[in-house]
Amino acid sequence: MRQRLTLLVFLLLIVLATPTAFAQESDQVAFVIGNAAYPDAEAPLKEPLSNARDLGDALKRLGYDVEVGQNLKKEAMRQALERFYGKLKSTSTALFFFSGFGIQSDRQSYIIPVDAQIWNEGDVRRDGFSIDKVIGEMTSHGAHVKIVIIDASRRNPFERRFRSVSEGLAAVTAPRGTVVMSSAPPETVASESSSPVFVPELIKEIEVRDARIEDVFNRTRVDVSRATKGQQVPWFSSSLEEDYAFAPGSQRVEPAPHASAPIPAPPAKPASPAPNTGTAARQDYITAQDEGTIAAWDDFIRKHPKGDYSDLARKQREKLLEKSAERPIKEEEKGTHERAPDNLADFYRRGQRYALNGDFDHAIEDFSEVIRRDPKHAGALNDRCWARGVIGDLYDAIKDCDQALEIAPNYMDAFDSRGMVNLKLGNLDKSIADYDAALRIDPKHASSLYGRGIAKRRNGNAADGRKDIEAAKEIQPNIADEFAGYGIR
Repeated sequence: MRQRLTLLVFLLLIVLATPTAFAQESDQVAFVIGNAAYPDAEAPLKEPLSNARDLGDALKRLGYDVEVGQNLKKEAMRQALERFYGKLKSTSTALFFFSGFGIQSDRQSYIIPVDAQIWNEGDVRRDGFSIDKVIGEMTSHGAHVKIVIIDASRRNPFERRFRSVSEGLAAVTAPRGTVVMSSAPPETVASESSSPVFVPELIKEIEVRDARIEDVFNRTRVDVSRATKGQQVPWFSSSLEEDYAFAPGSQRVEPAPHASAPIPAPPAKPASPAPNTGTAARQDYITAQDEGTIAAWDDFIRKHPKGDYSDLARKQREKLLEKSAERPIKEEEKGTHERAPDNLADFYRRGQRYALNGDFDHAIEDFSEVIRRDPKHAGALNDRCWARGVIGDLYDAIKDCDQALEIAPNYMDAFDSRGMVNLKLGNLDKSIADYDAALRIDPKHASSLYGRGIAKRRNGNAADGRKDIEAAKEIQPNIADEFAGYGIR
C-alpha cells in the first residue's frame, strides 16, 4: 500500500512539473504598434498610443499573447517584429496592428517608424516596413490564421516632399488564410477628426460572443460609417477558409474596467457537415467563379449545400453582398423592398443599410426577421431599438434594448440607444443612468455625451449639461444635427 501511495505521489509530481499539463503557450499571438511622435509632423498624433493600449488590453482579455510597442524607431520595430515572428507556429492565430503614418510606394503600403528620414519614394522603401512583407513573414513562419489591422490612412508630412496630392494606402493583398482591415478604403485618406471612432468601434465588436471575424469587421465598418455620417468607411478583405471568432462561445471574456459582467456564452454550435470535395462540386465551383455573380453562387449553394466548396462559395457570395452594401440606396429605391436575402447575416446587413439611409420601416422589418430566426441576436435587438426610437415607437424600443442588455450586459451601444429612448420618453434620470453606463465603457462616445448633456440640461443641471454637449461637439462637430434628426434638440 505504501509503495502504491509513493508511486501515485511520484506520478502526480511529474504531472504538476509538466508545463503542458495545465498551461500551454498561447496559440493567439499579437503585436500591436502605436506610433505618434514623428519629429517631421507639426504635432504628435492624438490617437495611436491610446489605440494601441486599448486594443492590446482587449486582446489580452481574449487570451492573446500581446506585445505593445509605442513610438518605435526603425531598429526597435525590426527587433519587435522578429520576436513576433519567432512566436508563430502552425497552429497560431497571428494578429498585427499598426496605428500611425503609412505611405504607399510602387503600389505597396508601408508603415513608418518614428525616426524615418523620408525625402523621396526610395526612402519610403528603405525606412518603412512593407505590410505585404509583414504578411509574407507571418505566412512563412507558419501562422494558420493571419489578421492585419492598419490605422494609417492619414495625411502625413512626408508625402508633401515628393507628391502634390496624398493618395492614401494601396490595396493590401490578402493571401490564403488572411484577413486585412484598414481604417479607410485604398487610395483614400481618413480625416484626423473622424479617426478616433475606428478602434473603439473595433474593440466593441471583437468582444461580441461567437461573432465570425468577417461579421465583426463588417459591423465595425457600418458602425464607423454611421458615426461619421459616411465620411469614413473602413475597408477589409478576407481569404480565410474557415470560421474564426475573437470570442468563441465557450470562452469567458473578462470585462474591461468599469464594464458590467461578461456576456453569457450561447449554446455550442452543432458540428460542421462532412466536406464534399467531389469532382462535380469542384467543377461547379469553377463555373460559378467564372460567372462571378450572386445568382451563380446561389445556384451553387442550392446544388451543394454542404462541404468545403459550399463554405468557400458562401464566402464569395458574402464578399459580393458586402460590395453591394457599400452602395447607398438611391432616392428612387427608397420605398421599394429588395428581394429577400437567403440567410440571417444578409438580412442583418440589409437592415443596417436601410437604417443608414433613413428607411426605418424596412430596417425594422429586416431586424425583426433576424430576431425571429435568432432571438438572442443582441445586435439586431439594439438596432431595432434605435430605429424604433427614432421613429417614435418608444415603448417597444425600450423592450428591445432591455432584451439586448440581458443578452449582452456590457453592450455599450444598447445603453446609448436606451438612453436616447428614455430621453424622448422624458425619463431623465434613467436616460442619464444609461448614458453613464455607456460612458464608463467609452468615455469619448460622442452620442452618449451629447444625449447625457441634453438630459442633464432638461433635468435642471444646466452647467454640467453644457460641459457634456461641448465635449461631444469637440469629438463630433455635427452631433447636434444628428440628434435633431432623432427629434431631440
